Amino acid sequence: MPKPGPRTTYKYSEEFKATAVKLSRLPGVAIKDVAESLYIHPFMLSRWRKEAREGRIMTKGVDINKDVAAELKALRNMKKDYERLKLEHDLLKKAIAFTSERKATSSHSSATKKGTTR
Repeated sequence: MPKPGPRTTYKYSEEFKATAVKLSRLPGVAIKDVAESLYIHPFMLSRWRKEAREGRIMTKGVDINKDVAAELKALRNMKKDYERLKLEHDLLKKAIAFTSERKATSSHSSATKKGTTR
């Protein structure tokens, strides 16, 4: 249930918006990651990017901190690695289950075949 009372609206400076837009344009950095790191909604950042394309937000002359850019790229790489490792883990679990099931059925059937003669 929402809190009673007036809704809090944040006002962001033009410099903040321009910096966010520039960070989102870095190669290998997702808009979602930039928005999460700045504690804003991804839709708001997308709107700011549109406004920058239309010329309502000026991004020229705005410097971005190289440490922040490097951190965002590292975050993106870690997320990719995490997703790849999750996929590998799931595949290994399926392989173990498959081989365990196969051993259980093959050992049971071979034991019954040993007792019979042809």
